[in-house]
Amino acid sequence: MAKSAPSFVCQNCGAAYNKWQGKCEACGEWNTLAAEDSATAIPVSARSKRKGRTFNLESLTGTSQDAPRIPSGMGELDRVTGGGFVRGSIILIGGDPGIGKSTLLTQATSMMARAGHRVVYISGEEAVAQVRLRAARLGLADAPVQLASETSVEDIVATLSEGTVPRLIVIDSIQTMWTDTVESAPGTVTQVRASAQALIRFAKKTGATIILVGHVTKDGQIAGPRVVEHMVDAVMSFEGEGSQQFRILRAVKNRFGPTDEIGVFEMTGLGLREVSNPSELFLSDRDLGSPGTAVFGGMEGTRPVLVELQALVAPTTLGTPRRAVVGWDSSRLSMVLAVLEAHCGVKLSGYDVYFNVAGGLRINEPAADMAAAAALVSSLCNAPLPTDAVYFGEISLSGAVRPVAQTSARLKEAAKLGFGRAVLPEAARGDPGGDAGLTLNSIGNLTTLVAEIAARGVKPARDGGNTTQSDKNAPPARFRRENG
Repeated sequence: MAKSAPSFVCQNCGAAYNKWQGKCEACGEWNTLAAEDSATAIPVSARSKRKGRTFNLESLTGTSQDAPRIPSGMGELDRVTGGGFVRGSIILIGGDPGIGKSTLLTQATSMMARAGHRVVYISGEEAVAQVRLRAARLGLADAPVQLASETSVEDIVATLSEGTVPRLIVIDSIQTMWTDTVESAPGTVTQVRASAQALIRFAKKTGATIILVGHVTKDGQIAGPRVVEHMVDAVMSFEGEGSQQFRILRAVKNRFGPTDEIGVFEMTGLGLREVSNPSELFLSDRDLGSPGTAVFGGMEGTRPVLVELQALVAPTTLGTPRRAVVGWDSSRLSMVLAVLEAHCGVKLSGYDVYFNVAGGLRINEPAADMAAAAALVSSLCNAPLPTDAVYFGEISLSGAVRPVAQTSARLKEAAKLGFGRAVLPEAARGDPGGDAGLTLNSIGNLTTLVAEIAARGVKPARDGGNTTQSDKNAPPARFRRENG
């Protein structure tokens, strides 16, 4: 037989090449190609020709039943999954090292085991004794969870096939698994793909729910081939900052539920605690009466979340002003700054702009435009915003404030937390959900909002030609137009 040539596979995207090269042409990454032995070539004539079997075809008019779900016992986890684990589904969870993935799954498996379900936790990175130590620290040592430390997929499938089929199986992590069907090292693209495919076949055949833990790259993406994300039913990201006490579970893909829901947890000495009202957590250490801060009434899926936006506008000493953004899209901030300068007369070309979402939350919806603009102008004018006001609204390139969805839910959350007024788009004033008892300030154009904030500054007062403290809080001259 002819000698089989090695194949060079990109460890980032899975593209294969006949020879090694420094850069992968498919994904553009450097030094990601690794040699993997291709499977033994078998002539077509020597292969076993299996006759295909027939299967039944069904029509679109048939009735379908909702997939049965099994609650995990953790309300925040069930919210993200869409109401619980669907039988026979595969869930891929990724996150930074030490963020709490194993802690979350240990708590979820313990609660399900205490509810009477057979739950199996298989770790390829830790010994059984290490998993027991974590469970003891969390106070879950008495939970009837079955543990194992194994990396062979064939041995795992053979063991789980005996007796009652488990309701939930945790594989920690998929990068440590290997199968005999391919010849390459564990963690490579070929092994990850083949191991995931074998576990998926077992889940679909038996109806067991399998959770795969995945490593992430330096960019926050799940390591391994992207085809694995297409193979599984749900992909979830466990996010959080090491300096913050809370963690966020976000669905990136979900075939059985929404992808815009988040679950909020707080990391404590006894594990992860569910946070039923994230707004209180994000606003707990709020600095009242400080210029450059605005409360944004946002939505994460069906849940309203109030979060503080912080802005600092300072004169620059560089030729090119700096723009630093944490927790928001930098392109979105650049657009808001351009609208403020083009339509509102706010000259920011000589100022450094620093923008931060308090608490480390990541905001994706455009409804935060008006709250961001209010915080920026407040910092520039040194004019504190009302402490009992919330802001939300989308800003267009013409300076108009566009309405956003679910206005009533945002207002109800603000009223529940003690806020008295809301600054919202003019078109959203007649929302059928009502004003929730708040004083509404409708804004049709961003120029109106800028003028109101600038007017809050103290007018200049001169005493013998010297600048007093009132002059420091006065609105800049750029807001006083020459035409009056």
